[in-house]
Amino acid sequence: MSGGSGGLKERSAGGVRGTPGGFPGESRARGASPPGGQELEGRTALVTGASGAIGRACAVALAGQGARVVVAYGSDEQGAQETADLVKAAGAEPVVAQADLTDPDAARLLVAAAGDGGVDILVNNAGLTRDGLLLRMRDDDFTGVLEVNLVAAFRCTREVLRGMLRRRWGRVVSISSVVGLVGNPGQANYAASKAGLLGLTMSVAKEVAGRGITVNAVAPGYVPSKLTDAMSEEAKQAILGQIPAGRLGTPEEVAATVRFLASEEAGYITGQVLAVDGGMTMGT
Repeated sequence: MSGGSGGLKERSAGGVRGTPGGFPGESRARGASPPGGQELEGRTALVTGASGAIGRACAVALAGQGARVVVAYGSDEQGAQETADLVKAAGAEPVVAQADLTDPDAARLLVAAAGDGGVDILVNNAGLTRDGLLLRMRDDDFTGVLEVNLVAAFRCTREVLRGMLRRRWGRVVSISSVVGLVGNPGQANYAASKAGLLGLTMSVAKEVAGRGITVNAVAPGYVPSKLTDAMSEEAKQAILGQIPAGRLGTPEEVAATVRFLASEEAGYITGQVLAVDGGMTMGT
């Protein structure tokens, strides 16, 4: 989420920077996995918006595969620390880093927080909403959402690619939304930002596919949140009526998709958009 002072605060939440599988960022032979089934051991992941539900689930899922995780957040320090605690409980090293993603220098600072080994896996998850009908939407409401949801993802992707290209391995996963696929009244700014992530994903995927780097997007459907909790029962039922699976998704289901896309097994998947939406957008 956006917010913070415009600088970056970074700290290790425990453990040491090296891991038994190798140094952060050290390349492995394609398809090789360390003992114990922790496929991402020796890799470093950067998850933006990691204080929220989906970002937290992604951080924990990657940690469960052995990745060292930079828990990036904007203003929710308590939420970020809770995520870091869960990453540590999963057996991985968390590094908590605060940054205002509207600051053009934030991407560089976040990657620096990862240490000399750089970032092997980037999850562009930070998101902002400022809903309203287009005729009533201020310029700042439109550009502010794009700045966090799209421009920051562009900057973070650009920053991590330098190291990924040198190492000839990398995974970039951007969290879009079904709203970016089908639109939603009152969310022209949010929909534009999430649709923009899809174009960014496909274009960058074509640029780096030959260097062992995959770039994909995940488009979650309705996942329980403060917004859905505040809805009337009638509104909730209307939403469920749009979902063939007949239920809301979970952050863990989104994170499982991210974890797969970060794996060696997903090395031949790039430039794709995987909707985790219970069938809501099938056929689009």
